[in-house]
Amino acid sequence: MNQKIIFVTPPGVHLLDINGPAHIFYEAKEYGANIDLHFVSPIDNDMIVSSAGLKFYDLNSYHDYTLTDEDFIIVPGISFSYLLDRDLLNGFKSFFEWLRLQNEIGVTICSVCTGTFLLAESGVLKNKSCTTHWKRIVTFKEKYPNINIKENRLFVIDDNILTSAGVSSGIDLALYILEKKFSTKLAVDVAKEAVIYFRRSESDPQLSIYLKYRNHLEERIHRAQEFIIDNIGKQFNQADIAEHVHMSTRNLTRLFKKTTGITIHNYTQNLRIERALQLLADKNKIEMVASECGFKSSNQLRQIIGKHKKSL
Repeated sequence: MNQKIIFVTPPGVHLLDINGPAHIFYEAKEYGANIDLHFVSPIDNDMIVSSAGLKFYDLNSYHDYTLTDEDFIIVPGISFSYLLDRDLLNGFKSFFEWLRLQNEIGVTICSVCTGTFLLAESGVLKNKSCTTHWKRIVTFKEKYPNINIKENRLFVIDDNILTSAGVSSGIDLALYILEKKFSTKLAVDVAKEAVIYFRRSESDPQLSIYLKYRNHLEERIHRAQEFIIDNIGKQFNQADIAEHVHMSTRNLTRLFKKTTGITIHNYTQNLRIERALQLLADKNKIEMVASECGFKSSNQLRQIIGKHKKSL
């Protein structure tokens, strides 16, 4: 019997939260995984309007399914204003009862982004750890002070409850499930098929170093950061960066630290470490990784990664 993947499709659903994982499981099915995908409405309506306006029609009812501990339920995020609408949440009561029953059976229940709020409302997060989108952590703590919410985590695994941070992390979570429940080969094949170059893991932060330190309006520092990223596999110094952005080295180093809150050296080192960890996670040889990431040798890479892990 095939394992069932139940995609809950609530009002205001974020499209990538549901379509991202759905595509990963679709590709897995194409590769021969014994799974079936089903899309259900959590309310008494078989037509749902997404946050982007795209409509889902002819959705099944969750009542139609008898699940086992081999099956999965995916609860995606929805428009945040809906999560604050008590009347709307009251319409989920029957679904929440059903979800609690599935939890007792041992069905694997997963959330993407603000879908964690729906799990919290249902009661299945009692005595569990979880995460959600970084932007909603404070609100979650205020609404559910007795639930252990973890910050800056891509996804959190607690027994049969899997919660993820948001949007593309649902794809990472789906790949994680494929690897743990089926095989590493299947996860790698599906990632390649979906053109996903780096599969992130449970321990990865929500915000990549490639995105951090960029929320400023200083164009010269943005250009300096782009230079570093574009040349991360090469040997360069601060004078090279300064020449590229038409600044003196002294002014660049001062403005870079003032604008980003981090030195050029530490920023570059963090970029190289994150890139190296991604390549190593994909089973690349350490000699190649050291070269690709601008380290002088594999020994230097080992030492730096060792210090990085100790600091976590």
